Amino acid sequence: MRSLVGGAACLAASAVLMASAHGRPSPKAETGDRAAIILDNPYVRVFRTTGPGLAGVDHQAGVVVPIDQPEMTRWTSDAAVPGGTSPGPLVIVEPRPATKAPPLAQAEKPGDAPATGMSFKTMFENATVAVLRARMEVGATEGFHTHASDTIVVYLTGGAIANTVEGKTRTDRWKKGDAEFEARGSSHSAKNAGQAIDVVLVTLKP
Repeated sequence: MRSLVGGAACLAASAVLMASAHGRPSPKAETGDRAAIILDNPYVRVFRTTGPGLAGVDHQAGVVVPIDQPEMTRWTSDAAVPGGTSPGPLVIVEPRPATKAPPLAQAEKPGDAPATGMSFKTMFENATVAVLRARMEVGATEGFHTHASDTIVVYLTGGAIANTVEGKTRTDRWKKGDAEFEARGSSHSAKNAGQAIDVVLVTLKP
Protein backbone atom coordinates (compact mmCIF):
# COMPACT_ATOMS: atom_id res chain seq x y z
CA MET A 1 0.00 0.00 0.00
CA ARG A 2 1.29 3.43 -0.87
CA SER A 3 1.96 5.58 2.17
CA LEU A 4 1.49 9.32 2.42
CA VAL A 5 3.48 11.72 4.57
CA GLY A 6 2.04 12.16 8.06
CA GLY A 7 -0.75 9.69 7.30
CA ALA A 8 -2.60 12.32 5.27
CA ALA A 9 -4.42 11.04 2.23
CA CYS A 10 -2.87 13.58 -0.05
CA LEU A 11 0.78 14.72 -0.21
CA ALA A 12 1.37 18.26 -1.39
CA ALA A 13 2.93 18.35 -4.83
CA SER A 14 2.10 21.99 -5.44
CA ALA A 15 0.46 24.90 -3.68
CA VAL A 16 -2.88 23.08 -3.82
CA LEU A 17 -3.64 19.87 -1.87
CA MET A 18 -6.32 17.97 -0.05
CA ALA A 19 -5.79 17.85 3.70
CA SER A 20 -6.97 14.25 4.16
CA ALA A 21 -8.74 11.41 2.39
CA HIS A 22 -12.00 13.26 3.00
CA GLY A 23 -10.56 16.75 3.37
CA ARG A 24 -11.46 19.95 1.67
CA PRO A 25 -9.27 21.66 -0.94
CA SER A 26 -7.11 24.55 0.18
CA PRO A 27 -7.37 27.90 -1.62
CA LYS A 28 -6.87 27.31 -5.33
CA ALA A 29 -3.77 28.12 -7.34
CA GLU A 30 -4.91 30.15 -10.29
CA THR A 31 -3.35 29.14 -13.62
CA GLY A 32 -5.22 31.76 -15.63
CA ASP A 33 -8.58 33.43 -15.73
CA ARG A 34 -10.29 30.31 -17.14
CA ALA A 35 -8.67 27.38 -15.30
CA ALA A 36 -7.60 26.59 -11.74
CA ILE A 37 -5.92 23.58 -10.16
CA ILE A 38 -8.24 22.36 -7.40
CA LEU A 39 -6.39 19.16 -6.43
CA ASP A 40 -2.76 18.13 -6.96
CA ASN A 41 -0.88 15.20 -5.43
CA PRO A 42 1.53 12.44 -6.56
CA TYR A 43 -1.31 10.45 -8.14
CA VAL A 44 -3.56 12.98 -9.86
CA ARG A 45 -4.01 16.60 -10.84
CA VAL A 46 -7.48 18.11 -11.20
CA PHE A 47 -8.45 21.33 -12.97
CA ARG A 48 -11.72 23.24 -12.92
CA THR A 49 -12.42 25.55 -15.85
CA THR A 50 -15.02 28.17 -16.66
CA GLY A 51 -14.50 27.62 -20.38
CA PRO A 52 -14.55 24.58 -22.69
CA GLY A 53 -10.92 23.46 -22.37
CA LEU A 54 -7.38 24.03 -21.12
CA ALA A 55 -5.89 26.08 -23.94
CA GLY A 56 -2.64 27.63 -22.78
CA VAL A 57 -2.35 25.39 -19.71
CA ASP A 58 0.28 22.66 -19.30
CA HIS A 59 -1.73 19.43 -19.14
CA GLN A 60 -1.84 15.71 -19.89
CA ALA A 61 -4.44 13.17 -21.00
CA GLY A 62 -7.36 12.72 -18.64
CA VAL A 63 -11.07 12.49 -17.89
CA VAL A 64 -13.17 15.52 -18.85
CA VAL A 65 -16.34 15.96 -16.76
CA PRO A 66 -18.77 18.62 -18.06
CA ILE A 67 -20.50 19.60 -14.81
CA ASP A 68 -23.76 20.62 -16.47
CA GLN A 69 -23.71 17.79 -19.04
CA PRO A 70 -22.15 14.86 -17.13
CA GLU A 71 -23.45 12.33 -19.67
CA MET A 72 -20.72 13.72 -21.97
CA THR A 73 -17.91 12.70 -19.59
CA ARG A 74 -15.08 11.27 -21.66
CA TRP A 75 -11.39 10.40 -21.83
CA THR A 76 -9.31 12.70 -24.01
CA SER A 77 -5.66 12.90 -24.92
CA ASP A 78 -5.87 16.68 -25.26
CA ALA A 79 -8.14 18.55 -22.87
CA ALA A 80 -7.24 21.83 -24.58
CA VAL A 81 -9.39 20.80 -27.54
CA PRO A 82 -13.11 21.00 -26.66
CA GLY A 83 -15.08 17.84 -27.41
CA GLY A 84 -18.77 17.54 -28.12
CA THR A 85 -20.85 20.64 -27.47
CA SER A 86 -20.20 21.21 -23.77
CA PRO A 87 -19.29 24.87 -23.10
CA GLY A 88 -18.10 24.31 -19.53
CA PRO A 89 -17.62 24.53 -16.67
CA LEU A 90 -15.45 21.42 -16.77
CA VAL A 91 -13.57 19.39 -14.19
CA ILE A 92 -10.58 17.65 -15.77
CA VAL A 93 -8.95 14.73 -13.92
CA GLU A 94 -5.40 13.95 -15.05
CA PRO A 95 -3.89 10.75 -13.59
CA ARG A 96 -0.16 10.85 -13.05
CA PRO A 97 1.96 7.87 -14.23
CA ALA A 98 1.13 5.02 -11.86
CA THR A 99 3.48 2.64 -10.09
CA LYS A 100 1.95 -0.82 -10.10
CA ALA A 101 0.78 -1.83 -6.64
CA PRO A 102 -0.37 -5.24 -5.41
CA PRO A 103 -4.10 -5.69 -4.70
CA LEU A 104 -5.21 -4.96 -1.16
CA ALA A 105 -6.29 -8.01 0.82
CA GLN A 106 -9.62 -6.51 1.82
CA ALA A 107 -10.90 -3.59 -0.21
CA GLU A 108 -13.98 -2.67 -2.20
CA LYS A 109 -14.66 -1.09 -5.55
CA PRO A 110 -17.35 1.63 -5.72
CA GLY A 111 -20.73 0.03 -5.24
CA ASP A 112 -19.42 -3.11 -3.51
CA ALA A 113 -19.90 -1.91 0.09
CA PRO A 114 -23.29 -2.48 1.79
CA ALA A 115 -25.39 0.62 1.14
CA THR A 116 -28.94 1.96 1.18
CA GLY A 117 -30.21 4.75 -1.04
CA MET A 118 -27.16 4.71 -3.33
CA SER A 119 -26.79 3.85 -7.01
CA PHE A 120 -23.77 3.36 -9.29
CA LYS A 121 -23.54 3.15 -13.08
CA THR A 122 -20.36 2.54 -15.08
CA MET A 123 -19.81 5.18 -17.76
CA PHE A 124 -16.59 3.88 -19.33
CA GLU A 125 -13.29 2.20 -18.53
CA ASN A 126 -9.82 2.05 -20.05
CA ALA A 127 -6.35 0.91 -18.99
CA THR A 128 -5.93 3.91 -16.66
CA VAL A 129 -9.32 4.65 -15.08
CA ALA A 130 -12.83 3.38 -14.45
CA VAL A 131 -15.47 6.12 -14.43
CA LEU A 132 -18.91 5.83 -12.81
CA ARG A 133 -21.97 7.99 -12.11
CA ALA A 134 -23.18 7.70 -8.52
CA ARG A 135 -26.04 9.16 -6.49
CA MET A 136 -26.71 9.39 -2.76
CA GLU A 137 -30.37 9.91 -2.00
CA VAL A 138 -31.49 11.90 1.05
CA GLY A 139 -30.53 9.88 4.14
CA ALA A 140 -28.49 7.35 2.12
CA THR A 141 -25.84 5.36 3.98
CA GLU A 142 -22.73 3.49 2.87
CA GLY A 143 -21.32 0.85 5.20
CA PHE A 144 -17.74 0.69 6.41
CA HIS A 145 -15.41 -0.03 3.49
CA THR A 146 -11.81 0.28 2.34
CA HIS A 147 -11.01 1.86 -1.02
CA ALA A 148 -9.38 -0.56 -3.47
CA SER A 149 -8.17 2.33 -5.65
CA ASP A 150 -7.45 6.03 -5.40
CA THR A 151 -10.76 7.67 -6.26
CA ILE A 152 -11.59 11.22 -7.29
CA VAL A 153 -15.13 12.32 -6.48
CA VAL A 154 -16.36 15.10 -8.79
CA TYR A 155 -19.44 16.77 -7.31
CA LEU A 156 -22.17 17.52 -9.85
CA THR A 157 -24.33 18.94 -7.06
CA GLY A 158 -23.55 20.35 -3.65
CA GLY A 159 -24.30 18.53 -0.43
CA ALA A 160 -23.13 17.34 2.97
CA ILE A 161 -21.67 13.93 3.81
CA ALA A 162 -21.00 12.69 7.34
CA ASN A 163 -17.91 10.44 7.22
CA THR A 164 -16.96 8.19 10.13
CA VAL A 165 -13.28 7.24 10.40
CA GLU A 166 -11.91 5.32 13.41
CA GLY A 167 -15.05 6.08 15.42
CA LYS A 168 -14.98 9.83 14.76
CA THR A 169 -17.59 11.50 12.53
CA ARG A 170 -17.04 14.68 10.55
CA THR A 171 -19.45 16.33 8.15
CA ASP A 172 -17.88 17.65 4.95
CA ARG A 173 -19.81 20.13 2.84
CA TRP A 174 -19.25 20.22 -0.91
CA LYS A 175 -20.22 22.59 -3.70
CA LYS A 176 -21.05 21.88 -7.31
CA GLY A 177 -17.74 21.47 -9.20
CA ASP A 178 -15.67 20.47 -6.14
CA ALA A 179 -13.35 17.46 -6.29
CA GLU A 180 -12.45 15.13 -3.41
CA PHE A 181 -9.58 12.63 -3.20
CA GLU A 182 -10.22 9.30 -1.45
CA ALA A 183 -6.95 7.41 -1.07
CA ARG A 184 -6.37 3.76 -1.87
CA GLY A 185 -6.42 1.87 1.45
CA SER A 186 -8.40 4.54 3.33
CA SER A 187 -11.47 3.29 5.22
CA HIS A 188 -14.70 4.94 6.35
CA SER A 189 -18.48 4.76 6.43
CA ALA A 190 -20.68 7.56 5.12
CA LYS A 191 -24.15 9.06 5.42
CA ASN A 192 -25.82 11.74 3.35
CA ALA A 193 -26.48 14.58 5.78
CA GLY A 194 -28.36 16.83 3.38
CA GLN A 195 -29.91 16.94 -0.07
CA ALA A 196 -29.49 14.23 -2.72
CA ILE A 197 -25.96 14.25 -4.17
CA ASP A 198 -24.86 13.37 -7.71
CA VAL A 199 -21.21 12.72 -8.50
CA VAL A 200 -18.84 11.29 -11.07
CA LEU A 201 -16.31 8.84 -9.61
CA VAL A 202 -12.93 8.48 -11.33
CA THR A 203 -11.08 5.46 -9.95
CA LEU A 204 -7.38 5.19 -10.79
CA LYS A 205 -6.19 1.70 -11.66
CA PRO A 206 -3.27 0.72 -9.39
